Parts: sequence; C-alpha cells; structure tokens
Amino acid sequence: MIFLDGSQGEGGGQIVRTALTLSCVLGAPVQIENIRAGRKPSGLRPQHVTAIQAAAEICDAGIEGAQVGSRTVRFEPGSPARPGQYEWAVGTAGSAPLVIQTVLLPLALSGGPSTIRVFGGTHIPGSPSGHYLRDVVMPVLLSMGADLEIYMDAYGWIPEGGGSMSVHVAGGAQLAGLDMRERGPIERVFGLAVGCNLPSHIPQRIANRALNLLETMDTPLDIRPCRTRSTSTGAGIFLAVEYANGRGGIGVLGRKGMPSETVAEQAVTELLELHDSGAATDEHLADQLVVPLALAQGPSAYTTRAITPHLATNADVVRAFLDRPIALDAGKRLVTIGA
Repeated sequence: MIFLDGSQGEGGGQIVRTALTLSCVLGAPVQIENIRAGRKPSGLRPQHVTAIQAAAEICDAGIEGAQVGSRTVRFEPGSPARPGQYEWAVGTAGSAPLVIQTVLLPLALSGGPSTIRVFGGTHIPGSPSGHYLRDVVMPVLLSMGADLEIYMDAYGWIPEGGGSMSVHVAGGAQLAGLDMRERGPIERVFGLAVGCNLPSHIPQRIANRALNLLETMDTPLDIRPCRTRSTSTGAGIFLAVEYANGRGGIGVLGRKGMPSETVAEQAVTELLELHDSGAATDEHLADQLVVPLALAQGPSAYTTRAITPHLATNADVVRAFLDRPIALDAGKRLVTIGA
C-alpha cells in the first residue's frame, strides 16, 4: 500500500488523478489522505469522485471514501485495466476532461480497444478544456506511440454542464520517450472561437480580433468562429500552437460583461508569451507529460515555459510509484525523466 498526503505541494486534485492512473497501470494499491485540505471546499469534488469510480470500474478496484467531501480515499486494483465500452457522468459541470485524463493511459496500455464517453463540463475554469485535451495533449501521446481519438460531442459550461466527450483508444500501446529540448520552427497556429447559445457575431468578433493580433507571426493561421447550442451557455477561444518538435495551448473563457475582443486579446497575449519563451511545451502540457513519459521506454527531456508547483507536486506523486529519476531544473526550465 502506497500512502500519499493529498495536501503536499500544490495540494490539488491532480494528486488524486495521478495516483489513480498509476495505481491502475501498476496494480499498486494506494491510500490518499488530507485530500485538498487547503482548498475551499476541501475534500473530493464531484469530478474526483467520478474519476475514482471510473478508475475502479476499469480495473475492478475496491474503493473506500469515494464521496463528495471525503478527505481520505483508499483504492485497491483487483485486475489490470480492462478494455471495453464505458460511460460516466459527473452529474454537474465538473470537468469531463479530467475524468478522461485519469483513465486514458490505463486503457491505452491495456490489451484491447476501448470507447468511453464522459458527461459533464468540457470548458470550465481551472481545468484543461476539451479542446486542449484533443488539440494539445492527444498529438503528443500519438507521437509517443498511443493510438487514440478524442471528440467533442457537446459543450458544457458552468454552472449547468451538459457537455460530453467521446474517446476511442486502440489499446496495446508501447510508449516511447521524447526529446523535446528544442522545439524547432513554428508550423501553425489554429483554434476555435466558440459561442454557445449566443448570437453568431460573438464568436466571429473573437476570431477576427485574434487573427488581427496574430498577423505579425510568420506562420499559417487557422482560427475559426463556431456557433453551437447546448444545455449551458458560454463562450471562449481555444488556441493551439504547433512547432516541429513542440506544442502548446491557450484557452480563455468569456464571462458576462467581458467584451469579445478582450477574450481574444488575453488568449493571444498568453500565446505570444509562450512563443517568446522559446519553450517546447506550455506549463500545463509539461505537467501532463510527466506520467506518460515516466511510464515510457527510454529517457525523455523537454523544456517548458515554467517549472510550476503543480508540476513539482505531480513529479513527487510519480516518484512514490516508480523508481525513475525525474529532475526539474528551474533555471533551464528543463524536465528530464529516466536520464
């Protein structure tokens, strides 16, 4: 049994999700205490409970403490991850991408194909968006040897949620390490400006402003307006930048009283800061790559815009499960794994 302090480091829900992923892949039982002790409200939130239930279902795990508000959870896998068809619902606007993130690697490494569908929030504050998972994380996993497809079925915004995402995973992946110390030349910037249950001029204005601000970049631009309908109402812009050997993404959600042009300006400012940093990954991708690269064959190295507390905490959780060296060099903004 591996024991983890859920209040360590950054102290967020990522500790739970990373522990679940590694527990499923390695068959290692884990108990996590003091979950989100410094957050308000503390303890498990609905998306964490759904992630625990999803992980338990794919590997026949015994679980204790999987209730909203619980600050201790015990998870004991009963079998390797089983491929199959699965559906899970967060039941609120809780993050569907974070539930997917929890089970994606175990199913990718399992012995056969799987199809999953998760209902909940797809574009909510404090979580990677569905577009980020599809356009930034998925291509890197593909380059490592995973075989998967991610689809946006319906948008889910706060507070109602009502979104859904589907994932097809081939299984049988053999992950290989990556060398992303140098990102190479920029190849394109692409993305969507979305307006859900809103007039068409809103996503159009967001897209137009972003294109105008990015005209000085010497790269192909493909930023399209998208008007759609769903249970909940929302807007935002979701951009991805692709390099020959690197990737990053930026998402900015609109809110009531926030001009469309401001949404675009915030996203473009962040994207240009990432581009000017020279890093091969943004700080969120750097965090999410620790687990798959720690499970991959061979050493890995990549640069990022910043070594964040979130990244450092995630690395600590991985070290509790795997005897692989993980080094974080804040000065060089460099992550090395297994070297």
